Amino acid sequence: MKASTVLRRYLETPGKVVIAPGAYDGLSARLIAEAGFEAIYMTGGGTSASRLGQPDLGLMTMTEMVANAAMIVECTGLPVIADADTGYGNALNVIRTVREYERAGVAAIHLEDQVLPKKCGFMAGKQVVPVEEFVQKIKAAVDSRRDPDFIVIARTDAGAVYGFEEAITRANLCIEAGADVAFVEASTTLDELREIPRRVKAPCLTNVSGPASKTPPLTTVELAQLGYKIGIYPAVCIGPVLHGIRKALKALSEKGLGWNLSEPAGPHELFAAVGLKEWNLLEQKYTTEKKD
Repeated sequence: MKASTVLRRYLETPGKVVIAPGAYDGLSARLIAEAGFEAIYMTGGGTSASRLGQPDLGLMTMTEMVANAAMIVECTGLPVIADADTGYGNALNVIRTVREYERAGVAAIHLEDQVLPKKCGFMAGKQVVPVEEFVQKIKAAVDSRRDPDFIVIARTDAGAVYGFEEAITRANLCIEAGADVAFVEASTTLDELREIPRRVKAPCLTNVSGPASKTPPLTTVELAQLGYKIGIYPAVCIGPVLHGIRKALKALSEKGLGWNLSEPAGPHELFAAVGLKEWNLLEQKYTTEKKD
């Protein structure tokens, strides 16, 4: 079954919430699958940080983002919900963006209404395009998909610019234009988080970025209670990596130890996590040498 079909069936299952931890590379994607999650979110901020070493300011190109998404899809086969930023231009660019992500095997993308260059949803100084322009981009995305199960998620950042009511209005207009899921980004209160699924006429996604973000953190149980269908956790993998690397480098610098003594992970554990056993079996299958 196609990953897009699997994800769509999840969305159609009453009471089910899709929990999608954020992957930024192949290793993080494999570890998410190993942990038993049913879907993966490809974080744009994590992708930019890991691949470019730069902040989430729209510096990644569409081809770079698609390449990362394709690798994550290939590593696990799980449904991947991918950040597609603003669609990388106007409605015509959105058409190509949808087709490239589809070709990569992604199950869903979210498109946002920020102007270029965009910023991370939790950064100050965001600007959004006129609502009419955004609706047309969503229509272009819906009309250009070749896979009818491919999911188009409309993300609006209008709340930070024009207020909560405008964000709800934009979300519903995008649903009327054919979007499958609404994503009202960077809500700042629990009351707003409660109101979004009540007032938006479609399944809703929310971003759970932890206690350091502007949006109040929700548990997976609370997501279900409030009526959300998808919860994405962009920083759940890359956040610990940041602290872990700093800790290991400090140990190397100060103590001459190139590892964390409390959590040793040698090369064999690493190779096992990224599929060495499967590759060894393939090597045995296709080798021409027979060992006694």
